[in-house]
Amino acid sequence: MPVYRLAAHSHGFPDPSEAEPDGLLAVGGDLSPRRLVAAYARGIFPWYSGGGPILWWSPDPRCLLFPEKFHLPRSLARTLRRGIFEISMNRAFAEVMDGCAGGRRAMEGTWLTREMHAAYLRLYRLGFAHSVEAWHNKQLVGGLYGVALGRAFFGESMFYRAPEASKAALAFLVNTLKERDFLFIDCQQVTDNLLRFGAEPLPRMEFLHLLTQALKYGLQP
Repeated sequence: MPVYRLAAHSHGFPDPSEAEPDGLLAVGGDLSPRRLVAAYARGIFPWYSGGGPILWWSPDPRCLLFPEKFHLPRSLARTLRRGIFEISMNRAFAEVMDGCAGGRRAMEGTWLTREMHAAYLRLYRLGFAHSVEAWHNKQLVGGLYGVALGRAFFGESMFYRAPEASKAALAFLVNTLKERDFLFIDCQQVTDNLLRFGAEPLPRMEFLHLLTQALKYGLQP
């Protein structure tokens, strides 16, 4: 099945079930807020390398973390009790993205391009994207960012410069979302690290059903 090419004048996407076995669904388009919100609302996200076309993905299975099933490791619980980190939300969104880009570039290449950085900063200013920051001695030492629609949070990336800083940010996010009755955190890809926190792989169709439920509350969280 050929990969679907997005038209420049339309913000529509093909059915996620038409994705390739590796999850690739479509190519092209742009990273405008309207297109990004339309993508996340259908369970689709962009991921591509600098210099190449924008690639849109809908993997199967999908890795989800349900706030009520979050597993807090003992070592992290001890760290949180000691109060090593000050945790904030939406205080340093651009800086968190810079941290994520720096960490990922060392491992995977420059996937978080300037174009991606600018696109998610626009979403942040519109109230769709959010960051969680971990601070130590007034220095940003870890954090994460993602997109919230309705009662679904789509995790995008995280980084750390001090041990367990990003994990502390994740624990804070989970507690915050649990208080606000969010249904799940979309972790996109299945990894051993996420599974240790209680995340679980779900078939794409089950994920899309849960997403429909989360969006019944509207797009703005």
